[in-house]
Amino acid sequence: MVARQQISAWRPPVAGVVEVFHARFTEHTYPMHVHDAWTLLIVDDGAVRYDLDRHEHGTPRDTVSLLPPQVPHNGSPATPQGFRKRVLYLDMTQLDAGFIGAAVDRPDLADPVLRRRVGQLHTALARPGDELEAESRLALIGERLRGHLRPGLTARPPDGDPGVARALRELIDERLVEGVTLDEAGMLVHAHPTHLVRAFGSAFGITPHQYLMSRRVDRARGLLLDGQRPGEVALATGFYDQSHLTRHFKRVVGITPGRYARTGGVS
Repeated sequence: MVARQQISAWRPPVAGVVEVFHARFTEHTYPMHVHDAWTLLIVDDGAVRYDLDRHEHGTPRDTVSLLPPQVPHNGSPATPQGFRKRVLYLDMTQLDAGFIGAAVDRPDLADPVLRRRVGQLHTALARPGDELEAESRLALIGERLRGHLRPGLTARPPDGDPGVARALRELIDERLVEGVTLDEAGMLVHAHPTHLVRAFGSAFGITPHQYLMSRRVDRARGLLLDGQRPGEVALATGFYDQSHLTRHFKRVVGITPGRYARTGGVS
């Protein structure tokens, strides 16, 4: 039997994200209400019907719904089985008030690429220690949302910018253990966060987050071969905890840190 209601909510340490909210409802109906934040909604099962600014809308499969702040809306299941949804509440640093009118006119966006990216962001936000990945994905999502709401306003600059890419790589190398947020990197390198992500990928064929994790894994290998325990190595190399180290270590090296240490260095 499926539970009538399942909810999880948390506030991740990622600038711009006020709250992450996952829920399954079969009977709950939202009354008219407002939020101070933007509501970025994807529905994984079932469908939702809602009223926004006195107009009825729905969430067909593979769409992304963007509900603007301070505009009343409600919500209810559109099927007898209810719905399962994932929501991000984004503050005004991601989309300013100038986009509210366009979002009221067209809140449901049929964009498979955007839908996939939002799902990937939810996955990253659920993994402590992968904040740089979440920030990078959020930057690209914000760019795509602005492109939908005001086509032509946010024309994408050329990806190629090797000077910016090298500067970001040097910054990541300097801050390998303590890490750096994408916003902070943007201020230090004097480039927009979205441009940082695109320029880095264009120059090196890898995302900033992938580069950071692979460098940390490389350092962890040496410490493991020196005889340090995986838990100690995780903290010494900037990982959130041992499980965070294990996930990325296994992805890069193919085995767990403990097994790697027991090989005697044969790789």
